[in-house]
Amino acid sequence: MAMDILDLRDFYSRPLGEFARRILRGKLRERWSDVRGMRVLGIGFATPFVGVFREDAERVLAFSPSQQGVAGWPLDRPNAAGLVDDEMWPLPDAAVDRIVAVHALETCGSATEFLNEAWRCLAPGGRLIAIVPNRRGAWAKLDTTPFGYGRPFSRSQLTELLREALFAPEGWDEALFMPPVERGLVFRSAAPLERLGARLWAPFAGVHIVEASKQAVRPLPARSPRRVAPARALRPAPLGVPAPAPRRDTISG
Repeated sequence: MAMDILDLRDFYSRPLGEFARRILRGKLRERWSDVRGMRVLGIGFATPFVGVFREDAERVLAFSPSQQGVAGWPLDRPNAAGLVDDEMWPLPDAAVDRIVAVHALETCGSATEFLNEAWRCLAPGGRLIAIVPNRRGAWAKLDTTPFGYGRPFSRSQLTELLREALFAPEGWDEALFMPPVERGLVFRSAAPLERLGARLWAPFAGVHIVEASKQAVRPLPARSPRRVAPARALRPAPLGVPAPAPRRDTISG
C-alpha cells in the first residue's frame, strides 16, 4: 500500500518531514558527491531528494508509481516528472547512471520485478541507492509518516533481494534515529539524537540506506572438480575378415 501524493507532499512540508528530508539529502550527497555529466533517476517519491543533484548532473528525472500519483517537478524548470508502472519504465536499456529509490521498494507490487527494471535501465557500472524502512525501527511501526507504509526490511532481506536481481551491495548507512514525533523536547533535540543514535543504536534506525552496483553477469559458485574415470580404449575390428562358416552337425549312418 502506497501513500497518496497529496499526503506525501503534506508530510514533507511539515517540520518532521523537513528534518527527514534534510538528513536523507545529506546522506545522498555524501555518497554521490560528484555526478557531473551523469543521468540521475529518482523513483517513488524522490523529488524532495534528487533535487540535490540538479546543478551537477546532465539530467535528473523523477518517476512516480501509478498507485501514488504524480505532481509536476521542478516548479521553476521544464517538467521532469512522470507517472509509470512499477515494473515498466519508459526508458531504453542502460539509459541512466544513477537511481535513487525512496518510498518505492517497500510499496511496489513486486520488489523483484522492480529491481529487475532498475537493473535494465542502469548503464554498465551504474549504481542504485535504496532508502527503505528498517523493520526494527520506530518509523516503520507508525503510519503517521510515509515510512510506516508497505513492507519494512532487515539488512539481510535487502541483501538477498539485491543479489537475486544482480546488484552487489557495496555500502550501508542508517538514518532517522529520533522517534517520529514533532512535539516537545524530543523534536527540539532531533539533531543531537541523530548523531547519538548513529553511534549507540544503529540497528534501530528508522531507515536503511544501501548503495548497490549493477553486476554484468551472475557470479557462479566455485565447484570442486569431479573425478571422471578414463574411458576404456576400444580396438576397432579388422576389416575384411570373413565371417566363420556355419557349423554342420555330423549324421552317423
